[in-house]
Amino acid sequence: MSLNAHWLIAGLGNPGSRYQNTRHNVGFMIVDRLAQKYAISLSEKKNDSLVGTGVIEDFRVILSKPQRYMNQSGPPVARLAAYAGLPPDKILVIHDDIDIILGKFKIKAKGGHGGHNGLKSIVTAIGTGDFPRIRIGIGRPDTAADVTDHVLGRFNAEEARMIAPVLACVEDAVKTILCRGLIEAMNQFH
Repeated sequence: MSLNAHWLIAGLGNPGSRYQNTRHNVGFMIVDRLAQKYAISLSEKKNDSLVGTGVIEDFRVILSKPQRYMNQSGPPVARLAAYAGLPPDKILVIHDDIDIILGKFKIKAKGGHGGHNGLKSIVTAIGTGDFPRIRIGIGRPDTAADVTDHVLGRFNAEEARMIAPVLACVEDAVKTILCRGLIEAMNQFH
């Protein structure tokens, strides 16, 4: 693994086939799409993460899928960032967000965890919320009692059609963040 990376791009999710393609794993989905598009092999296991290094538009990146459960994502992300010598503002975290409707996403320069356990773990592990993130909307279930089932559930056929173009836009947003910065990406995609 190169220590000369410009960015760590961490997609959040839960490891294992049981959680594959669930709403909670949209961060993993984006990392997989980036790996495929830019021919980056996600074959190395490092610091409790599945990682790959490569280049996206002249920027050396580490793609990461932490291999702990969502609420324990922080230590793997923090260790990878420390290993690569990257400050928090060069850690791009991609995750699901139930407070954003399905079919939308938002880019945020920094902030708190907003109740998201993966972000809470990262904020605790690196000691700050000053890292950029892309929040992918998965919408809220009809009742609060259904939140866990909703988040850990798979997209139905209609939802899958709605999320597909969002995932493609998020790929473009990542490239824009790397090449032109967060402000330009927020202006373009919000």
